[in-house]
Amino acid sequence: MSILLISGTSTDVGKTVVTAALAAAASAAGRSVAVCKPAQTGMAPGEPGDLADVTRLSGVTRTLELARYPEPLAPDTAARRACLPLLNLGETVAAVDRLRDADLVLVEGAGGLLVRMGEFTLLDLAAKLGAPVLVVAAAGLGTLNHSELTTSALAAAGVPCAGLVIGSWPTDPDLAAHCNRDDLPRVTGTPLVGAIPAGAGAWDRDRFTATAPEWFPADWLADL
Repeated sequence: MSILLISGTSTDVGKTVVTAALAAAASAAGRSVAVCKPAQTGMAPGEPGDLADVTRLSGVTRTLELARYPEPLAPDTAARRACLPLLNLGETVAAVDRLRDADLVLVEGAGGLLVRMGEFTLLDLAAKLGAPVLVVAAAGLGTLNHSELTTSALAAAGVPCAGLVIGSWPTDPDLAAHCNRDDLPRVTGTPLVGAIPAGAGAWDRDRFTATAPEWFPADWLADL
């Protein structure tokens, strides 16, 4: 069993679609997959959240959400404003441990690496689990700084970085995007292991699952 945490350099960089793509690619290789989203914000009870998108795109149905807060804010802020309990590190580690019979457990964070999931950050969770973090980055201006800050924080904490993925590669990339695709590995010292086509989150499941394995190097996927 392997655990991989998925974080972003910021919010809205494509973490959920990357998580779905990894789930689809691993499933296509015959591996059992479970997906955990510790904290979901900006959703009312019963409303489909990020895990519903993962299932819709990948077909993976073993999912686990631990806490949900109605306002679209950082989880700890949203919890306090709603007068709801904050997640703690121990109960989150225990929840992930309950999924260990799957071949691959994917844990999707909220926003960036140091966003408070509750009483802890995704960086804290990765360190406690002893698991690597895959960083999802944007394609355009600003991504070099955000990506280097994120990978530097991982390195300082002694948490392995599994690579960088561009969460939404434009259909018609501009000069900055082209340059960033070359420069991201250079400035971060971390390999670029994927780029998800813009709009892939709106594809139907058949197209998504058939194409997702092509977005990552086969040897990298096999090593997860």
